Amino acid sequence: MPAAMQLRSKFSFNPSRPARRQTFRSMVRHTVVATTAILAFATLSLSSLLGMQTTAEVKHTENPETHFVGLIPAPSSSNGTTTTEEKIKALIVDGQNNHRNWPQTTIMMKQYLLDTNIFEVDVCTTAPEGVDENFEPEFDKYDVVISNYNGAPWPQPTQEAFTRFVNNGGGLVPVHAADNAFPNWKQYNEMIGLGGWNGRNESSGPYVYYNQTGEVVRDSSQGQGGSHGAQHPFQVIVRNTQHPITIGLPSHWLHAKDELYDRLRGPAENMEVLATAYSAPDKGGSDRHEPMIMVLKYGQGRVCHLPMGHGNDSQECVGFITVFQRSCQWAATGKVTLEVPDDFPTADEVKSRPFDKEKLKPNSSN
Repeated sequence: MPAAMQLRSKFSFNPSRPARRQTFRSMVRHTVVATTAILAFATLSLSSLLGMQTTAEVKHTENPETHFVGLIPAPSSSNGTTTTEEKIKALIVDGQNNHRNWPQTTIMMKQYLLDTNIFEVDVCTTAPEGVDENFEPEFDKYDVVISNYNGAPWPQPTQEAFTRFVNNGGGLVPVHAADNAFPNWKQYNEMIGLGGWNGRNESSGPYVYYNQTGEVVRDSSQGQGGSHGAQHPFQVIVRNTQHPITIGLPSHWLHAKDELYDRLRGPAENMEVLATAYSAPDKGGSDRHEPMIMVLKYGQGRVCHLPMGHGNDSQECVGFITVFQRSCQWAATGKVTLEVPDDFPTADEVKSRPFDKEKLKPNSSN
């Protein structure tokens, strides 16, 4: 063949060569994708092993020629937790209460939970009086229920739904007069352990208190359940310093002026008293060390019963705020990560945080 013809033949169009080049580029592209994905997985695994707080997401960017896989740190909130971390879902129930400031204490407790940045909080309110047949909260949507309620019985289906909620692992935190409610609801009284007023007596269960020598007493003697003397500041004594709720608290701390509930009685099953306060006779009290923080198990659920919190000033106490926040976290999750603040009360000094009165007005956004 002439040399010129050989040259044209060597460099003339050959349909197989572009195909081979395309195949080669495709192989390279997919090799890069696979290699980068393996590196991404390895990086995530190493981060997990090292206990790193940030998470990562895989981002895919495609165009006709390239595929890119990259690691992008997930956004973080100011307290170090990722914004994708699910918050604890809390529900406050209220609507009827012999304490007329209940709308304000609901606002206060809701704000205290929001201040931690680990809670989402809803409020469900009954009709102002009588049995509210339309009161049907979706308890199963929440991790913990806070009761600021002391009124007419809930409808039977609502009682049954709430009993299932706690029995199946939901948390409950009854505050102050919530332990006056539902004297004839057997399961509720088993949840809260001790209650008062509304006809409670020896048939409701024993009195439970600490005596002067530090022993727990279960007293089945006759008598009404529930009383209190004049409001006054009183010292809280922590009886179990290793429980998640109380760990890190001073062994003795001074609570702001409050009603010191005494002579509470009830089933008191699966119950531990974490802290007490002495109910002094000169204040109209029982001469006993009365329960101020109680924890209970009901089925799979956790309950923390807090008899403190009568007035707005009582709930402004940093001791109350801290114990309330920690109790709700523990009831919801079984653990406590919230720290004890620097302004916590001492054994002989009340520490309070005045609540913004503008937020307590009826038309407030709260």
